[in-house]
This record gives sequence, C-alpha cells and structure tokens, in this order.
Amino acid sequence: MRDIRRLREEFPITKSKAFLNHAGQSPLPKPVVEAMQKFTDESSSAGVMSGDPDEPKKLFARLIGADTHDEIAFVENTSMGLNIVARMLNYPSDSNVVTTDLEYPSVVYPWLGSRTGVKVRYVKNVEGKILLNDVERMVDDNTVAVALSHVEYVNGFRHNLRALADIAHEHGAYLIVDAIQSAGVMPIDVKRDNVDFLTTACYKWLLGPTGAGFLYVRQDLIQEFEPPLLGWASVKPEVFETLDFWDIWKLKLAETACRFEVGTPSFCSLVGAAAALKLLLDAKISNIEKRVLALTSRLIEAVKDRGCRLQTPEEPPECRSGVVNFLIDKPRERVERLEKKGIIVSARAHGIRVSPHFYNTEEEIDRLIREL
Repeated sequence: MRDIRRLREEFPITKSKAFLNHAGQSPLPKPVVEAMQKFTDESSSAGVMSGDPDEPKKLFARLIGADTHDEIAFVENTSMGLNIVARMLNYPSDSNVVTTDLEYPSVVYPWLGSRTGVKVRYVKNVEGKILLNDVERMVDDNTVAVALSHVEYVNGFRHNLRALADIAHEHGAYLIVDAIQSAGVMPIDVKRDNVDFLTTACYKWLLGPTGAGFLYVRQDLIQEFEPPLLGWASVKPEVFETLDFWDIWKLKLAETACRFEVGTPSFCSLVGAAAALKLLLDAKISNIEKRVLALTSRLIEAVKDRGCRLQTPEEPPECRSGVVNFLIDKPRERVERLEKKGIIVSARAHGIRVSPHFYNTEEEIDRLIREL
C-alpha cells in the first residue's frame, strides 16, 4: 500500500476532520472529484461522453471476482438492486424468505410488500452474531431465498457467504447479498462463495458518489428471469442498429445482466465510481482489509480498557469487519459534540458506531478515545 501520508493527500477531508463514518457515507477522494469534473467539463464543451461506458462494470467485476462484466448491471442504489431481485423471483404458495433481525430495512422491505406474498422469517442474533445452525434450522424446502447483508450495518458482524450459500442451495433457494458494508473494504469472491445475486451502491466504502451502484447476477441465472421493469436499456443492442426506426414490435431482452437495467444511468456518478474503484484496486483490497482491521482492533482494545461494552462481536475473528459499535450513555449528544471537534462518527443502537477506512490513522483513533 502507498505511504499513508501521500495517500491522505488524496482525501481533502483529512485536513479538517477525522472522518470515521464510512458505514454512513464516505467523503470523495480527489481522483473521484477530478473524474467527475472532467466529465461535466466535456459534457459542457463537447456534449459527448468519452471513454468506455462499460468500464465501471469491468472494474466492479474484478473487485468481486465475477467471471465477466456481462454479469453486472447498473443500478441507482442497493435498494433498487434488492427490489429488482425480489420482484423477479417466483413465490409458490407457502414459500418463505429467510433474513436476520440485524438487517438494514432495505434488505427486508422488498419482501414485506404485498407483491411477493411471501412469508419472511427472521433469524435472531445471539449476542450480535448470526449462528449458522440457526440459519440452517430456519431454511427449508419452501425457502425461496436467503437475503442478508455481507456485513451488518449496526455492529459489523460479517457473515460466511459460502456457508450460507451451501445452506440455501441445499434447499433449492438463492443467496441474495447486500454488500454495501463490505465492498471496497473486505475481499469478495462471488464465484468462490457461490453467490447468486449481490448488489451495492458506491457511496460508502467504495468511496464513490451517490447515484451509482451495481447488481451482480450469476451467469447461468441471467436468462432464467424476466426483469420486473423494462426500458430501452433492457434489450439487445441490435434493436437500435436500424437507421430508420427502432424495433418496438418485439421484445428482445439482452442476454447479459443489462436486461435488468431500465434507462439511462447517472453517467457522471459512474465516472466517479470508476475512479474510486481504480483507487481501491490499486491499493488492493487485501491490504485495505488488513489496515482497517488493525485500526478497529486498536479501537476495540481502547474501548475495553475504558470499561465500555462492545456490541461488535470479537470472536470468531473472521466475523470482524470495518465497523465497531460500543454502548455509551447519551450517544447522540456525544456524536454531536465530537462533530464540533472535527471527529465524525454515528450513533446507532444506543451506542457509537465507528467505521474507519484505510487512509485513517492510529492517531485519529486515539484522538476519538481521548475526546470521549
């Protein structure tokens, strides 16, 4: 990884704040801002977009270990990706979807709507952990999907995706993953872990802007489903190759994950996302994970030394992530006071949630503890 001082020069926010809230929304690094500014300048002066429009998909495919960018669709955000999957699956009578009681609302709400008519089953956490045995007991042959976050937003518990995929597939169910709290900071390999669907936005750990996100659909599943929303972006490219009129008499869905796109995406946001992905891939996700886990370990030890109760499970270590939550009195008031002192964290679940990225420093962690 690059020298930390040089790396921090790419993040202007470090000059004025200790930003430790990447589980909320990340500040944009210089390369992202510059790429978006170049795009807007070109749009203003030339009226055209330069470069490869599929570049963000190719970069994201590399990031998550997909076979090809044909498995990637553009979406506006994670919620849209989850809704697309929820609305294209089939739900026989008496079917169910299994999730957990730690989930962010967007992971659960798509299945609570009347459209699916499916029963939602919640695996209850045990001291902040979701145990595989409990998932296994909840999944049966009527389960359509296991839907959850790779990393839980409240306390940072990280799931074993391969083990969950094995449980789901044994009963003919799909594994649907919200990766917004892991993509960009934790290694993801959708092929190794046999993930069926994965979606994320770019404005958290991926260090990109809002309005850009991705939906991964496993190659052999792409043509199995008809998208719930349709538009010009959903069809084969040859539909638009005629000189006179587009073919509006027959629906010819794309054979790639493009079939799950609807219309024109936010190209400016995607240009920024591509710049952010390049920055992360250049640093290597394995290096980023090592750095972030070292920072969170420092924080955990300091919190324990001061007698605060962790809401983030320490064991097993492979369930750790970039998110740490600890109980403390008056968390909202404390977060507001910290913000006035230039330290950005968040209040969650009656505690304080801290989520440093790889450009943060040990000194910033120590400063947070001193101020608390």
